[in-house]
Amino acid sequence: MDAARGTALLSIFTSTGTLICCALPAALVALGAGAALTALVGAVPQLVWLSEHKDALFAVAAAMLALAGLMQWRARTAPCPIDPSQRAACLSARRLSRGVYLGSVAVFLVGGFFAYLAPLLLG
Repeated sequence: MDAARGTALLSIFTSTGTLICCALPAALVALGAGAALTALVGAVPQLVWLSEHKDALFAVAAAMLALAGLMQWRARTAPCPIDPSQRAACLSARRLSRGVYLGSVAVFLVGGFFAYLAPLLLG
């Protein structure tokens, strides 16, 4: 169970990188906050590096999500303790881990939309 939770948390960190590289700049420009984006890039120049290496970023995030999904799948039928309080904690942790994983997938998909599909749609 701990490995599944750890990979789920790691997957949310990697998929958040896809949001930071691609969705955040697109959202700021769409909202007319180009000056804010310029100030942000001036304060955190690593954003440019993330955007330049978005293919590798998405590949790592996809690999982490795949690993986390595999761990979630394997842990879905793992037995929980018989003690009622420990069983409740086990089931709660399982639900939390699943929620974190699904949130990671959603963040990854939003980042992927802004990185790859939105430029095609806007032509």
